[in-house]
Amino acid sequence: MKKLIDANVILRYLLKDDETLFKRASSLLEKVKVGEEAVIIPESVLAESVYVLQKVYKIEREVIAEKLRELFAYKGIANSDKKDLIDSILLFGQTRLSIVDCIVCSKSINQGLSLTTFDDELKKVYLTKLKTPMKQF
Repeated sequence: MKKLIDANVILRYLLKDDETLFKRASSLLEKVKVGEEAVIIPESVLAESVYVLQKVYKIEREVIAEKLRELFAYKGIANSDKKDLIDSILLFGQTRLSIVDCIVCSKSINQGLSLTTFDDELKKVYLTKLKTPMKQF
């Protein structure tokens, strides 16, 4: 059965700042890594995780993107929008856009939807990415 996880599970796993909670998160996510367990990470949980890592723990966006991209590559991540979220994470690491703008941009491109926005920077990134697809690592 698939499980839905919240930001606290991701944060404790990545930060290792509470040994007891890290062990519990790790127990699950190491199984997810090899596909023994399946989890869904909603985009709201991704957004909250990024916000906390960036604003509370002052972690650089490139490091956040690398760690979350690695996590979303785990075999047991069962999101139907997994590609959209991975592309969003990559875009977050490559730009100065918020993670929410990156999600909107990636979903728009991947789903063939035009993006309507008043945000000039988002519009610029969107138009650039339409011409050059996301680079997967």
